[in-house]
Amino acid sequence: MPRYSTASGNSPHRESTRGSASTRVPEKTPSAASQGPRRVSDGPRGSTRFAWALALKIGAEGRTETARGLRSAAMRTLRRLGLIAGLALLGIGVFAIPTIWGKPWSIEHFYTRVFLEFLLRHPMLLSQLRVLEPYGIRAHNAKLDDFSPEFALAQAERVRSNLATLHRYTPEEQTESERFSSQVLDWFLQIQVDGEPFLFHDYPLNQFEGAQTELPDFMINVHQVHDARDARDYVARLAAFGPAIDQVLDSVRYRAARGVVPPRFVVERVRDDVEKFQSGGADQNVLVLEFERKLAKLPALPAGERDALLAAARAEVERSVLPAYARLAAYLPELSAKAPEEVGVWTLPDGSLYYGWALRYHTTSELGADAVHELGLAEVARIQAEMRSLLAAENVPIASGADGAEDLGATLRALHADERFHYPDTDEGRAQILADYQAIIDDAVPRLPALFGRLPRAPVRVERVPEFKEAGAAGAYYMPPPLDGSRPGIFYANLRKVHDVARYQMRTLAYHEAIPGHHLQIAIAEELPDVPLFRRVVPFTAFMEGWALYAERLAAESGFHPTPLDRLGQLDAELFRAARLVVDTGIHAQRWSREQAIEYMLRNTGLAETEATAEVERYIVMPGQACAYKVGQMKILELRERARQALGPRFDLRAFHDRVLGNGALPLVLLEKDIDAWIASQR
Repeated sequence: MPRYSTASGNSPHRESTRGSASTRVPEKTPSAASQGPRRVSDGPRGSTRFAWALALKIGAEGRTETARGLRSAAMRTLRRLGLIAGLALLGIGVFAIPTIWGKPWSIEHFYTRVFLEFLLRHPMLLSQLRVLEPYGIRAHNAKLDDFSPEFALAQAERVRSNLATLHRYTPEEQTESERFSSQVLDWFLQIQVDGEPFLFHDYPLNQFEGAQTELPDFMINVHQVHDARDARDYVARLAAFGPAIDQVLDSVRYRAARGVVPPRFVVERVRDDVEKFQSGGADQNVLVLEFERKLAKLPALPAGERDALLAAARAEVERSVLPAYARLAAYLPELSAKAPEEVGVWTLPDGSLYYGWALRYHTTSELGADAVHELGLAEVARIQAEMRSLLAAENVPIASGADGAEDLGATLRALHADERFHYPDTDEGRAQILADYQAIIDDAVPRLPALFGRLPRAPVRVERVPEFKEAGAAGAYYMPPPLDGSRPGIFYANLRKVHDVARYQMRTLAYHEAIPGHHLQIAIAEELPDVPLFRRVVPFTAFMEGWALYAERLAAESGFHPTPLDRLGQLDAELFRAARLVVDTGIHAQRWSREQAIEYMLRNTGLAETEATAEVERYIVMPGQACAYKVGQMKILELRERARQALGPRFDLRAFHDRVLGNGALPLVLLEKDIDAWIASQR
């Protein structure tokens, strides 16, 4: 899954920024007459033409008039200059004022305004995307986001306002490309407006992506330190931890007062995270140790300044960070006392309506809970049948359960336990896992041109999930590259238990998180040259996760797997994504218990108990999200088959992939509309 850090996350070969950032006004400017015509910035009214006409007028008058006439001409010229300046200011006002506050003249300006006003209110996202750093703008890198309920309410109001402004642009005043961008933005804004009644139905503190781990993770993996200013900004952000954690606590209390409290096990997991983070004091805190490593990579920084910065960071952890976490820890018993044992969102006010909205938000479809559940059951049965055939071909018998019934899950776990497929539980073993993941990616790179005409410039590398958050984190996730190319995309592998990593499952995971999965899709989107900036980064879960799951299958279809067991690993991964449809809807719509959901995963997939538990607990705090993978994958497969049937021998798989990826992430309804248009154009 991709992470846009709050995480969440371009090419180092991106073209350099062009502009006038280095232009400076001379200390002494010659007169216009001696300088000749002077170029000024081109604008919508052709300012360059005015400059040329004015200079020629001055020259003509200077040659034909007497000295007295020159004074008169000078006065007329000054009046003309004043008139031109006034008109210029008026023009700027006419264009700038609506661009900032009202309905901009150009819908492209409106797209930019919506995107920029969102970014400017989210400095952490700005730091990840790095869209301002190439212009020397870095003040946001000293700030954290606002986590208060007041900010969330204000943001919801801005979304409503932006949607109303978007609807004031008629289709007739837009180009075809602009109409499509407007449809994308309309869907993105409308689903948020639809979800406003559930604005506070999430859990800011949770074991999967709660603030207690996401804030340190952001500092470690997103905040870059290239010079002394970056280092000072790091320290400034540590000082902001206190207000940020207090805002999170205010948000949790705000929700609790409205009946939104996470299940009790979630509070217990958060408590474990907080205790682990606090252990060892400031000297051994991960934020200090990581900062020391970042500073060590700055050889040009004087040793004295490095020591002073490290001391300042240690002091802020002692003064701001650890006391904030102590306040958080002190509140958790109160939250636990209110927490329910039931785990589904049906326990929340209007919980069933909330879950229906969550499914629409994540799947970008109109599938209801019952339909998703039935789809999951059908896919589980189909994939299990394919796995039985493969196991039979490899002479692997299917185990029987205590009741004598076939137990495919136990069979897969027994295969997974075979020591042939595991690494030593040592630092060397973990390093080898990371190296082998990277080798799988490197092997895939030369295979891509046969499947894609467009490839990303940004590279991707593999890193370990930070140890302080391994327990509650997913088995893997992906962080996109920033837009300035200062860091590659990163595939994070969770090594909390080396025995969880089986060699025959590694290829499929690497294909999902890196190439041809998340990295290929997201890096291509970030590098698209002819779409508005918001479309290069807007997240639609069903498209992004659907593509990554489609990429797993595409790799299998295209011969990326050297052995039948590698193919089994791909089917195993697809199986538990299908099981997600059953379990997610089971928990939140059919009122399954946590234990019932874990038991279903163990009986029907090859997940180990620790993995099944982590997966189920993730679905509990992120309702609907896990359903996006299979729904998105099946839509892409459906559209591919539709194109193949319609075009026959003219069907080009590379062209199909380029079309799917060529518009950035889309709601599935718009993806289908676009592919249908592409099919019609190819006939």
